[in-house]
Amino acid sequence: MTGIVIILVFFVCYLLAFITKGWQVYMWIGLLIAISITMTIAYDYAYFSLFLAFFIGNIKNKAGFITLYTVNLAASFLTINYGFIIQSSRLLSQFPFVFISLMASILLPVSTYNKNKREQLEGQLENANKRLDDLVKMEERQRIARDLHDTLGQKLSLIGLKTDLAKRLLRVNPEQAEAELNDLRQTASTALKEVREMVTTMRGTQLVDELYRAEQILKAAAIEFKLDGNPKLQDTSQLNENVMGMCLKEAVTNVVKHSQATMCTISLKETPSDNILTVHDNGIGMEHSNNKERRGTGILGMKERLEFVNGCLDIRSGTNIDGTQLIIQVPKLVRKPIKEE
Repeated sequence: MTGIVIILVFFVCYLLAFITKGWQVYMWIGLLIAISITMTIAYDYAYFSLFLAFFIGNIKNKAGFITLYTVNLAASFLTINYGFIIQSSRLLSQFPFVFISLMASILLPVSTYNKNKREQLEGQLENANKRLDDLVKMEERQRIARDLHDTLGQKLSLIGLKTDLAKRLLRVNPEQAEAELNDLRQTASTALKEVREMVTTMRGTQLVDELYRAEQILKAAAIEFKLDGNPKLQDTSQLNENVMGMCLKEAVTNVVKHSQATMCTISLKETPSDNILTVHDNGIGMEHSNNKERRGTGILGMKERLEFVNGCLDIRSGTNIDGTQLIIQVPKLVRKPIKEE
């Protein structure tokens, strides 16, 4: 009856340790370790250390984890050895199970703690990437607002003043009014030209800039970055370079989110007619990816962009390839369809 009562007290304390916070957690765990020692010495029941090992592995504080892990392991080891020294028949008869319990007390907390730590770091990395994306978008909006203000603000004000002036001169001095209107048209044409140039700059992304951003993202994800080839493309249209940059961005995003890689190699090769971009990671491969639907959506988007410029995408992943290899081939110039005569 005493043993049954102690078991009930143990699980009540175990529940309280789960639902409390702060110093109270350590108080309940200390009581649980004391109960485990009592049960091992008095009743040769050495299995409460398994429950403690699982709970201690979920302690987030490093110092607290190390302290409780050491205390629980030392208590389990000493009490079990004490039973062997006094040659307890019940403990000796359970030796294989006691040995497994002791090994689990050594390994389970460490594996659980490392797993929780890895999940925590992955969550922090994902949040950091989201904040980085938000900051990039905000900075881009501010840049566009500044460019629009600098480009159009002054000229629109000038157009308004010249319109008022031409309106006043229309009856008094028609020739001067006509000159003002001609000047007004020239100002409007200049403003339109500058807006077009600005929009073209916004739409255009050089591959060099995209490679720099890819390097920063990979380094933030603790993935080694390696670049082979010259990133400055020769004799390539802006549209095709934009497509390569967008495909590179999606490929690197897939590497960071799904591959579990430690290295990513980006290679660039030029032929007389094509540019070939290769993204190769040493991760788990597409067959073992946890989110095949999201990765498949990204690959579908890359294929659609490449089809627009008559490019192609080749994906290699399997037993003969370490990780995943994406080969993106884009023509240097847009190939116009030949009209039938």
